[in-house]
Amino acid sequence: MTKHFLRDDDVTPAQQAEILDLAAALKHSPYSERPLEGPQTVAVIFDKTSTRTRVSFAVGIADLGGVPLIMDSGSSQLGAKESISDTARVLERMVSAIVWRTFSQKGLEEMAAGTTVPVVNALSDEFHPCQLLADLLTIREHKGALQGLTVAFVGDGSSNMAHSYLLACATAGMHIRIGAPEGYLPDAQVVTDAEAIAATTGATVLVTEDAQVAVSGADVVVTDTWVSMGQEDQKAQRVKDFGAYQVDSALMAQADASAIFLHCLPAYRGYEVAPEVIDGSQSVIWDEAENRLHAQKALLTWLLRHSK
Repeated sequence: MTKHFLRDDDVTPAQQAEILDLAAALKHSPYSERPLEGPQTVAVIFDKTSTRTRVSFAVGIADLGGVPLIMDSGSSQLGAKESISDTARVLERMVSAIVWRTFSQKGLEEMAAGTTVPVVNALSDEFHPCQLLADLLTIREHKGALQGLTVAFVGDGSSNMAHSYLLACATAGMHIRIGAPEGYLPDAQVVTDAEAIAATTGATVLVTEDAQVAVSGADVVVTDTWVSMGQEDQKAQRVKDFGAYQVDSALMAQADASAIFLHCLPAYRGYEVAPEVIDGSQSVIWDEAENRLHAQKALLTWLLRHSK
């Protein structure tokens, strides 16, 4: 049966841990797994601009012995002259996996339903599960283990990053708190899904409008841009709405003294995060960025191994 990775909860706690273990091994020995030897080709499709996703998947696929076929939907028939499902059926005849950075989660689901090769969500409007694998790997490197740690995500609780943090942290047995203003709270169904997972892993889920409550005593503090792609016309209002949710030195002081700071990048210093935090000693953003490569190599290796 073909395995896909469209949401963070598409893997069980044991499977998530297995992928993270493999990521750590691949970081230590980058060319020890060659599942794409041949070379086999992986289609990497972009509907949105990208730096880390594009580079990490292209390099990672090459490291695994394969060839990345970088495509953008604007220069293909995908979703315009040809349906997503028809494109999926064509691609499965020529590539070993499909990676798609797009807008609609439903589009990814249609792609996965129409193909027999693994489909990976490289970002959608609802979730960013590949980023969370990298973030969990980074946290594990700096904290030693994930189970029982407290993570605070501050900012846009309705974002794909907040949704993925809810699901991935619950899966890892971590206590996840979302601090966000009214009108920017997480999707209720995602919170319900996270709570259901948490009930089986020992995790807890808290959604609050108080940033200090979210961060108090946390082991990890995370934020993301207040203005994502496609929201540029909302910038002035968003900056106003999120003003009290900037991660600055005063807010970080509410966290555990040994807390680390994460941001998936690109970051806008002076908006969602103060320069002294993102450039300070608690920031591990460059490890986090590098770990996109290792986590995604592990994910592709795992998906291909379990889809035979």
